[in-house]
Parts: sequence; C-alpha cells; structure tokens
Amino acid sequence: MHDSQRQLANLLSRRLFLGQAGTALGAAALMSLGESTLQAATRSAAAKAKRVIYLCQSGAPSQHDLFDYKPMLAERQGEELPDSIRGGQRLTGMTADQTTFPLTPSIFPFAQHGARGAWFSSAVPQMAKLADDACFVHSMHTEAINHDPAMTLLQTGTQQPGRPSLGAWVSYGLGSENADLPAFVVLISRGSSLGNQQPLADKLWGSAFLPAEHQGMKFRGAGDPILYLGDPAGVSRKSRGQMIAAVAELNRLEARSIPDPEIEARIAQYELAYRMQASAPELVDFRNEPEATFKLYGEEARKPGTFAANCLLARRLAERDIRFIQLYHRGWDQHLHLPRDLARQCRDVDQASAALVQDLKDRGLLEDTLVVWGGEFGRTAYCQGELTVDDYGRDHHPRCYTIWMAGGGIRPGIQYGQTDEFGYNVVENPVHIHDLNATILHQLGVNHLDLTYRYQGRDFRLTDIAGNVVSDILQS
Repeated sequence: MHDSQRQLANLLSRRLFLGQAGTALGAAALMSLGESTLQAATRSAAAKAKRVIYLCQSGAPSQHDLFDYKPMLAERQGEELPDSIRGGQRLTGMTADQTTFPLTPSIFPFAQHGARGAWFSSAVPQMAKLADDACFVHSMHTEAINHDPAMTLLQTGTQQPGRPSLGAWVSYGLGSENADLPAFVVLISRGSSLGNQQPLADKLWGSAFLPAEHQGMKFRGAGDPILYLGDPAGVSRKSRGQMIAAVAELNRLEARSIPDPEIEARIAQYELAYRMQASAPELVDFRNEPEATFKLYGEEARKPGTFAANCLLARRLAERDIRFIQLYHRGWDQHLHLPRDLARQCRDVDQASAALVQDLKDRGLLEDTLVVWGGEFGRTAYCQGELTVDDYGRDHHPRCYTIWMAGGGIRPGIQYGQTDEFGYNVVENPVHIHDLNATILHQLGVNHLDLTYRYQGRDFRLTDIAGNVVSDILQS
C-alpha cells in the first residue's frame, strides 16, 4: 500500500470511529433529553407562571439613584467611606488607583409611593406606580465585579462561558406552547446614554451543550425583525413546503445511522422556520394596535428596535404563549457623568417597563407571566472620578443591588431585603443570583435541583451546586 493510500485508510478509520462514537453519544443525549423534559413536566402542575419576560438592564443600573434610598449619604456627602464598611473589598481597574472614596448621595430626589410608602427616585416616576404591584428585592448580590463575567453568571449560572442560558434551560425543561414560534425569543435595544454601551454576546442566550433548538432566537432591531420571512420570487408556498419536507427526510435518513441530537435540532428548526413565515409577520405588525397602546407605552413604541417597541412586542409574544422572552437594554454603565446619562437611560425604560406590567395586568396575563427587571450588579456608594455639586460617577458594586419582579405568583407590594445605611453591604435577607434563578424556575413549576443534563460525565444544572428558592416573596 502506498503512503497516500495508508493516509486515506487511516482517515476513513478515524471518521468511522468518530461516527460510531457520535452514534452512542447522540443516543445517550437523546435519552437524557427525554428524561429531563419528563422530570420538569411532572412538576409543572404546580406552576404559578407559564412564561417569563426578563427585562435585563445591561451595564448595571445604580440602585442608589433609583430604588435604594439612603438619606445618610446626603448627611455625609463627600466624607470618606469608612474602611470598616468597605471591608477590604476588591476594586475594579477604574477606581483601584483612587486615593479617596467620597460618599455620594443621589442627585435625584426620592419620595414615597404606594400603600406601604416605598421609596423611589424622581428618575423613575412610572415605575414608582408599580409600588403595589411589584416586589423590590434590595439584597441581590453576586461574586463577579466586571460586566462580561457578571452577565454570564446572571444568565448561565457561572462566570465561565460554555453553559446553557436560563432561557435555554426553560425551553429544554418545559418545551414550547406555540408550535409556530420559538419558545425562547431575544430582543435587544441600545440605550440613549452617551456613556458605555456594553457588548452582548450570543452565549448569553445560547444553548451550549443542550440541543441547539433551545437557544434563543434573536430578533433584529432594524428592518425585518426576522430575515427571510418571505419566499424568494417565483417560489410558491407549496414548493417551499415540499423542499422543507425533502430536506427533513434527508436529515432523518442521516439520523437513522448517526442519531446525533443536532440533526434532530436541524429538522425542528427548518420546520419551525417554515411555520414562522406564516405566523411571524402578524406578530411584528403593530398597525392594528389602538392609539391607547402607544399612549400607554409611549411614542417610542412606534419605532422598531427601541426598548418601548420591544416591551410591546414582548406583550404580543406573551399573548401567543412564548415561554421565555428576554429583553436586553444596553447603556447603564455610568462610571462618569451619571446624572446626565442615567436620566437618559431612565427615559428609555421607565414608561415602557411600567406599561408592560399594567398592560399584562389589564389583559389578565400578569397572573401567569413573571416579569423580572434588573442588571448584573449594582453601583458604589462612593464617587468614581471627581465629585462636584451636580456631577459624579459610580463604579461596579457586586455586594448589593436592587431588582424587581411582578406577576407569576410573586407577592406584590413588598420591599424585600435590606442594605446598611451606606447602601454598601446586605444586612438582611441576602439573595444570590442562584437564588433568583431557582425562584424563577420554581414559579414555572420546575425544581432547579431536578432540571439537569449529563455532559462530559457529570450532571449540570443552571444553579450548579447552590441556589435556594426565596419563598418569602412568593404568594401562598
């Protein structure tokens, strides 16, 4: 045998080995898929929520300037943050070289709202109206101190890339209630802040080692939200359907010899894309929405790709029983010039966030829709850069921050958790990212301990080896 023939024989042998190995691994993965989906289904009867709308504020909103009122900061403005409070906390590269850490109150005045007198800043007058409808958690905390690992932890349960996202886990565990649209949809908007617009990576809505059909489908912010909804010129719906059927049959032939889950995912995605050609155009067409809708959400809702338009689209997706709807709004990274840039960001989201909750409530959808609003960490009580009478910035702060949740069996009108008088450390009812994710799954009827997937010899889950359901914020 010539050297070239030996090389070809070796190559074919390796391909045969890999193909056979892929068969065994694929079969095991398919078995795992069936078992885990069944586990989740047996628990879904106790679900308080059918779907989730996650309003993720990328870049970390300042809790000091929105929801966590600390009057002591005004009394001690400009004074040094006590070392006993900081406790040796590590700093980011943005403030590591600062020699002073002056306490900084919010420039936005706070006032009390709702039956229990919850405090809100003037930057969020519409969200303040949710005081009796939402639960505000002031004791969120995380380990990550920079954006990318913090967002990765928030969305996948680990700071390291390569794990499935929360939405992918939900899709995998519970499946879809709408055969004509994806179970997991992602919508992204860019903030009006003149500061940093933190990048967002596909890993945040990816499926990683879960079957590929569970990854989030990202709608575009400009032009057609979904490409290729229309058939090419000269191609009829009948011929397109025949083509999809033929491709599916070819894929099934391959799957019989190599039952790779990715082949099954490919078949499912082709067929879903075909059905979406009929269902998606109506979904993204706002022309039949009454004028009252745009009065509620604001005029920005008429502009595709804005946060307001995405909130309106989220309501329309919820009406169609989409399981997990993820909105990302960028631009909350106010290291400098916070008064200017935070005001712009709040104008982007304040009215539409409150409108979404009210709209769902008016339509009877809030009861079984869980709305979550928050970022990846908080902001420091001290100033980054120069502190002046009307200008300041705030650095990243993982030790505490605020999120809010509404609907889906969450107790309305409560303020949960507490930070110290500096707004620097959690002093009551700490809630970790894993606790938040465990609670979201619980409201969907899924025990986070049971929703697992075996990969590389171990069982993985969203909450890793941690996480406790925050039962105090749940309706009985």
